[in-house]
Amino acid sequence: MTGPVALVGGAEWGDGCDFDRALLELSGGTEVAVLPTAAAYEHPDRAVATATAWFEALGATVRPVPVLKREDAESTELAKIVSDARFIYLGGGSPLHLRSVLKDSPVWHALETAWHEGAVVAGSSAGAMALCDPMVDPRGGAFTLGLGLLEQLAVIPHFASWSHDKTHRTVTLAAKGLALCGIEERTALIRASDGTWSVAGAGSVTVFCDGKPADLSALPG
Repeated sequence: MTGPVALVGGAEWGDGCDFDRALLELSGGTEVAVLPTAAAYEHPDRAVATATAWFEALGATVRPVPVLKREDAESTELAKIVSDARFIYLGGGSPLHLRSVLKDSPVWHALETAWHEGAVVAGSSAGAMALCDPMVDPRGGAFTLGLGLLEQLAVIPHFASWSHDKTHRTVTLAAKGLALCGIEERTALIRASDGTWSVAGAGSVTVFCDGKPADLSALPG
């Protein structure tokens, strides 16, 4: 059975993200493997430091996994860390860089293996976008290829700051049957191991399907 997946709308590892405590409990461990890949050009060390302080306050430790470029994603040593992890977290930054680094790499295959063995996987902002396929392209709101841990699902993070025109464009371009979810910051859309969905955190999630508002029942199981 696959593990839980949490898609976070951004502003991760801070007040309002208390769902991380429940995710830790579901993982059965006290260590979180954090990949700052998406922030490779935006001070990844700061992302790791923020995650470390946050999870230490929850009684856990952070294992940084410094996958910043494609060469890192090909590392068998880093892939082993990911495959052994019980809680894997992809932070925010550039979803396009994250995808290009991880796509079809040993580190990505290790994440998939860990998830299929029950590990918790979380992604925030860019991390949430890239875990899905298709992936919303932040440059214009159209769709592009994602990593595909979750299929027939796409997310818009930081949804409260996504313009009405951009939202309309993305909703209009969505293929028939595709579930599109706008997730606010400090908010998680969580898929449980049994395929059911829930929302946790400080904000809300808005679901669209076939161009119209929908509810969580429209999401793939």
